[in-house]
Amino acid sequence: QVQLVESGGGSVQAGGSLRLSCAKSGDTYITYYMGWFRQAPGKEREALAVFTRNGYTPVYADSVKGRFTISRDNVKNTLYLQMNSLKPEDTAMYYCAADRVYYGLNTNYRYWGQGTQVTVSS
Repeated sequence: QVQLVESGGGSVQAGGSLRLSCAKSGDTYITYYMGWFRQAPGKEREALAVFTRNGYTPVYADSVKGRFTISRDNVKNTLYLQMNSLKPEDTAMYYCAADRVYYGLNTNYRYWGQGTQVTVSS
């Protein structure tokens, strides 16, 4: 069983930055593909950032490309999302997700965290 816990959300003004963390526990010795997602009220869940299947190259949704950076610390089993130049339209609940199957920028992941709220004011 895999548990994911996000942290780092908060309220910022437009143009500000936040760094989200996602700590993974369970099945430590099995490779899981992980990514970042968000869901705003009344909207579908959106995939934001993942790594390629080989785990080396980040892949971003167009909506966050150039502003968000995904990274990870394999020793700490933690995934990060550095968010810069935040906009009011980035306001959403942010989630990390994991699966043993590679889904890329797709929302079919099996395991999800509880989410962390990001609110960007103008």
